[in-house]
Amino acid sequence: MVQLFNVVLYQPILNFLVLIYNFIPGHDIGVAIILMTIIIKLILYPFSLKSIKSQKALQEIQPKIEALKVKYKNQKEKLAQEMMVLYKNEKVSPFSSCLPLLIQLPFLIAVYQVFNRGLSNGSLDSLYSFISNPGVLNPITLGFLDLSKPQIFLALLAGLAQFWQVKMLNTKKPEVKTAGSKDESMMVIMNKQMTFLMPIMTVFIGASLPGGLVLYWFMTTLLTALMQLVAFKKKKQLNMEVIDNHSKETIN
Repeated sequence: MVQLFNVVLYQPILNFLVLIYNFIPGHDIGVAIILMTIIIKLILYPFSLKSIKSQKALQEIQPKIEALKVKYKNQKEKLAQEMMVLYKNEKVSPFSSCLPLLIQLPFLIAVYQVFNRGLSNGSLDSLYSFISNPGVLNPITLGFLDLSKPQIFLALLAGLAQFWQVKMLNTKKPEVKTAGSKDESMMVIMNKQMTFLMPIMTVFIGASLPGGLVLYWFMTTLLTALMQLVAFKKKKQLNMEVIDNHSKETIN
Protein backbone atom coordinates (compact mmCIF):
# COMPACT_ATOMS: atom_id res chain seq x y z
CA MET A 1 0.00 0.00 0.00
CA VAL A 2 2.84 2.37 0.87
CA GLN A 3 4.57 1.56 -2.41
CA LEU A 4 1.35 2.21 -4.33
CA PHE A 5 0.90 5.57 -2.56
CA ASN A 6 4.47 6.55 -3.46
CA VAL A 7 4.08 5.58 -7.12
CA VAL A 8 0.60 7.07 -7.66
CA LEU A 9 0.80 10.28 -5.60
CA TYR A 10 4.08 11.08 -3.84
CA GLN A 11 6.44 10.56 -6.77
CA PRO A 12 4.34 12.42 -9.39
CA ILE A 13 3.83 15.42 -7.07
CA LEU A 14 7.54 15.54 -6.16
CA ASN A 15 8.54 15.39 -9.83
CA PHE A 16 5.95 18.00 -10.77
CA LEU A 17 7.24 20.37 -8.07
CA VAL A 18 10.86 19.89 -9.20
CA LEU A 19 9.83 20.41 -12.84
CA ILE A 20 8.21 23.75 -11.98
CA TYR A 21 11.17 24.65 -9.73
CA ASN A 22 13.62 24.01 -12.59
CA PHE A 23 11.51 26.00 -15.05
CA ILE A 24 11.03 29.14 -12.92
CA PRO A 25 13.70 31.84 -13.36
CA GLY A 26 15.60 32.15 -10.08
CA HIS A 27 14.33 28.76 -8.91
CA ASP A 28 12.07 30.19 -6.18
CA ILE A 29 10.48 27.30 -4.28
CA GLY A 30 7.67 29.53 -2.97
CA VAL A 31 6.55 30.46 -6.49
CA ALA A 32 6.85 26.79 -7.51
CA ILE A 33 4.58 25.74 -4.63
CA ILE A 34 1.98 28.40 -5.49
CA LEU A 35 1.90 27.35 -9.16
CA MET A 36 1.72 23.68 -8.21
CA THR A 37 -1.16 24.38 -5.82
CA ILE A 38 -3.13 26.24 -8.49
CA ILE A 39 -2.68 23.41 -11.00
CA ILE A 40 -3.62 20.69 -8.46
CA LYS A 41 -6.67 22.75 -7.46
CA LEU A 42 -7.73 23.00 -11.09
CA ILE A 43 -7.38 19.21 -11.46
CA LEU A 44 -9.54 18.68 -8.37
CA TYR A 45 -11.96 21.47 -9.30
CA PRO A 46 -14.99 19.21 -10.02
CA PHE A 47 -14.65 17.52 -6.60
CA SER A 48 -14.12 20.84 -4.79
CA LEU A 49 -17.14 22.45 -6.46
CA LYS A 50 -19.38 19.51 -5.60
CA SER A 51 -18.22 19.64 -1.98
CA ILE A 52 -18.86 23.40 -1.77
CA LYS A 53 -22.39 23.07 -3.15
CA SER A 54 -23.20 20.17 -0.82
CA GLN A 55 -21.90 22.00 2.26
CA LYS A 56 -23.91 25.10 1.39
CA ALA A 57 -27.07 23.08 0.76
CA LEU A 58 -26.72 21.36 4.13
CA GLN A 59 -26.24 24.74 5.83
CA GLU A 60 -29.37 26.15 4.19
CA ILE A 61 -31.65 23.33 5.38
CA GLN A 62 -30.18 23.34 8.89
CA PRO A 63 -33.17 25.26 10.37
CA LYS A 64 -35.54 22.56 9.03
CA ILE A 65 -33.31 19.83 10.46
CA GLU A 66 -33.31 21.50 13.88
CA ALA A 67 -37.09 21.90 13.75
CA LEU A 68 -37.47 18.16 13.09
CA LYS A 69 -35.13 17.35 15.98
CA VAL A 70 -37.30 19.39 18.29
CA LYS A 71 -40.59 18.01 16.93
CA TYR A 72 -39.49 14.36 17.17
CA LYS A 73 -37.20 14.74 20.16
CA ASN A 74 -38.30 11.49 21.78
CA GLN A 75 -39.06 9.53 18.58
CA LYS A 76 -35.71 8.48 17.10
CA GLU A 77 -37.13 6.21 14.40
CA LYS A 78 -39.67 8.81 13.28
CA LEU A 79 -36.94 11.48 13.29
CA ALA A 80 -34.74 9.32 11.06
CA GLN A 81 -37.63 8.79 8.63
CA GLU A 82 -38.50 12.48 8.48
CA MET A 83 -34.84 13.40 8.00
CA MET A 84 -34.60 11.07 5.01
CA VAL A 85 -37.77 12.60 3.55
CA LEU A 86 -36.33 16.07 4.04
CA TYR A 87 -33.04 15.15 2.34
CA LYS A 88 -34.97 13.58 -0.55
CA ASN A 89 -37.28 16.58 -0.99
CA GLU A 90 -34.39 19.03 -0.84
CA LYS A 91 -32.24 16.79 -3.07
CA VAL A 92 -29.41 16.87 -0.55
CA SER A 93 -27.24 13.98 0.64
CA PRO A 94 -25.72 14.28 4.15
CA PHE A 95 -22.63 12.42 2.88
CA SER A 96 -22.18 14.20 -0.44
CA SER A 97 -19.87 16.85 1.04
CA CYS A 98 -17.60 14.28 2.68
CA LEU A 99 -16.63 12.16 -0.34
CA PRO A 100 -14.96 14.97 -2.33
CA LEU A 101 -12.97 15.93 0.78
CA LEU A 102 -11.86 12.32 1.27
CA ILE A 103 -10.71 12.23 -2.35
CA GLN A 104 -8.57 15.34 -1.78
CA LEU A 105 -7.08 14.10 1.51
CA PRO A 106 -4.48 11.76 -0.11
CA PHE A 107 -3.17 14.74 -2.10
CA LEU A 108 -2.60 16.68 1.13
CA ILE A 109 -0.78 13.71 2.68
CA ALA A 110 1.36 13.30 -0.45
CA VAL A 111 2.25 17.01 -0.50
CA TYR A 112 3.20 16.77 3.19
CA GLN A 113 5.53 13.89 2.38
CA VAL A 114 7.03 15.88 -0.50
CA PHE A 115 7.89 18.80 1.77
CA ASN A 116 8.93 16.58 4.66
CA ARG A 117 11.24 14.36 2.58
CA GLY A 118 12.11 16.43 -0.47
CA LEU A 119 12.24 19.93 0.96
CA SER A 120 13.31 19.42 4.55
CA ASN A 121 16.18 16.96 4.01
CA GLY A 122 16.81 17.38 0.28
CA SER A 123 16.00 13.79 -0.69
CA LEU A 124 15.37 13.76 -4.46
CA ASP A 125 16.01 10.09 -5.14
CA SER A 126 12.48 9.57 -6.52
CA LEU A 127 12.88 11.80 -9.58
CA TYR A 128 12.05 10.43 -13.01
CA SER A 129 14.94 10.01 -15.44
CA PHE A 130 13.66 12.83 -17.68
CA ILE A 131 13.45 15.34 -14.80
CA SER A 132 16.64 17.32 -14.28
CA ASN A 133 17.92 16.85 -10.73
CA PRO A 134 18.78 20.24 -9.21
CA GLY A 135 20.77 18.48 -6.49
CA VAL A 136 18.80 20.11 -3.70
CA LEU A 137 15.72 22.29 -3.52
CA ASN A 138 16.65 25.65 -2.06
CA PRO A 139 14.01 26.14 0.66
CA ILE A 140 14.48 29.92 0.75
CA THR A 141 11.77 31.98 -0.94
CA LEU A 142 11.77 35.74 -1.47
CA GLY A 143 15.39 35.72 -0.39
CA PHE A 144 14.70 35.30 3.34
CA LEU A 145 11.80 32.92 4.13
CA ASP A 146 12.89 29.32 4.88
CA LEU A 147 10.03 27.02 3.85
CA SER A 148 11.69 23.93 5.30
CA LYS A 149 11.01 25.31 8.81
CA PRO A 150 7.79 26.37 10.56
CA GLN A 151 6.70 29.92 9.73
CA ILE A 152 4.12 31.47 12.06
CA PHE A 153 3.36 34.20 9.50
CA LEU A 154 2.17 31.64 6.96
CA ALA A 155 0.21 29.81 9.68
CA LEU A 156 -1.62 33.06 10.48
CA LEU A 157 -2.43 33.59 6.79
CA ALA A 158 -3.77 30.03 6.57
CA GLY A 159 -5.90 30.68 9.66
CA LEU A 160 -7.36 33.88 8.18
CA ALA A 161 -8.16 32.09 4.92
CA GLN A 162 -9.83 29.30 6.90
CA PHE A 163 -11.91 31.86 8.82
CA TRP A 164 -13.07 33.47 5.57
CA GLN A 165 -13.99 30.11 4.06
CA VAL A 166 -15.95 28.90 7.11
CA LYS A 167 -17.61 32.29 7.66
CA MET A 168 -18.84 32.28 4.07
CA LEU A 169 -20.50 28.88 4.55
CA ASN A 170 -22.41 29.94 7.66
CA THR A 171 -25.80 31.31 6.75
CA LYS A 172 -27.99 33.31 9.09
CA LYS A 173 -30.59 30.91 10.40
CA PRO A 174 -34.08 32.11 11.20
CA GLU A 175 -35.32 31.48 14.71
CA VAL A 176 -37.76 28.66 15.19
CA LYS A 177 -40.05 29.47 18.10
CA THR A 178 -40.65 26.07 19.66
CA ALA A 179 -40.42 24.47 23.05
CA GLY A 180 -36.98 23.20 22.16
CA SER A 181 -35.62 26.58 21.07
CA LYS A 182 -32.83 26.27 23.64
CA ASP A 183 -31.44 23.34 21.66
CA GLU A 184 -31.56 25.44 18.50
CA SER A 185 -29.79 28.33 20.25
CA MET A 186 -27.12 25.90 21.40
CA MET A 187 -26.60 24.77 17.80
CA VAL A 188 -26.18 28.38 16.67
CA ILE A 189 -23.61 28.93 19.42
CA MET A 190 -21.71 25.78 18.39
CA ASN A 191 -21.64 26.94 14.75
CA LYS A 192 -20.24 30.29 15.83
CA GLN A 193 -17.62 28.56 17.96
CA MET A 194 -16.54 26.38 15.00
CA THR A 195 -16.17 29.53 12.90
CA PHE A 196 -13.37 30.61 15.24
CA LEU A 197 -12.18 27.20 16.45
CA MET A 198 -11.20 25.86 13.01
CA PRO A 199 -8.98 28.87 12.13
CA ILE A 200 -7.36 28.72 15.58
CA MET A 201 -6.62 25.01 15.09
CA THR A 202 -5.23 25.80 11.63
CA VAL A 203 -2.81 28.34 13.10
CA PHE A 204 -1.87 26.02 15.97
CA ILE A 205 -1.17 23.03 13.70
CA GLY A 206 0.37 25.12 10.93
CA ALA A 207 2.85 26.70 13.33
CA SER A 208 4.50 23.30 13.78
CA LEU A 209 4.60 22.22 10.12
CA PRO A 210 7.16 23.03 7.40
CA GLY A 211 6.47 26.43 5.87
CA GLY A 212 6.19 24.91 2.38
CA LEU A 213 3.28 22.72 3.45
CA VAL A 214 1.55 25.62 5.21
CA LEU A 215 1.98 27.75 2.07
CA TYR A 216 0.27 24.97 0.12
CA TRP A 217 -2.43 24.78 2.82
CA PHE A 218 -2.96 28.55 2.70
CA MET A 219 -3.18 28.65 -1.10
CA THR A 220 -5.57 25.66 -1.19
CA THR A 221 -7.88 27.27 1.39
CA LEU A 222 -7.72 30.65 -0.32
CA LEU A 223 -8.56 29.18 -3.72
CA THR A 224 -11.42 27.17 -2.18
CA ALA A 225 -12.80 30.34 -0.58
CA LEU A 226 -12.61 32.15 -3.93
CA MET A 227 -14.41 29.24 -5.57
CA GLN A 228 -17.11 29.46 -2.89
CA LEU A 229 -17.48 33.19 -3.51
CA VAL A 230 -17.99 32.69 -7.25
CA ALA A 231 -20.32 29.68 -6.78
CA PHE A 232 -22.50 31.49 -4.22
CA LYS A 233 -22.74 34.62 -6.39
CA LYS A 234 -23.84 32.51 -9.36
CA LYS A 235 -26.43 30.73 -7.21
CA LYS A 236 -27.72 34.02 -5.82
CA GLN A 237 -27.98 35.46 -9.33
CA LEU A 238 -29.83 32.33 -10.51
CA ASN A 239 -32.26 32.53 -7.59
CA MET A 240 -32.94 36.21 -8.36
CA GLU A 241 -33.65 35.34 -12.00
CA VAL A 242 -36.08 32.59 -10.93
CA ILE A 243 -37.89 34.98 -8.56
CA ASP A 244 -38.00 37.66 -11.24
CA ASN A 245 -39.44 35.25 -13.82
CA HIS A 246 -42.01 34.00 -11.29
CA SER A 247 -43.06 37.57 -10.53
CA LYS A 248 -43.52 38.32 -14.23
CA GLU A 249 -45.62 35.19 -14.71
CA THR A 250 -47.78 36.13 -11.70
CA ILE A 251 -48.38 39.62 -13.07
CA ASN A 252 -49.27 38.30 -16.51
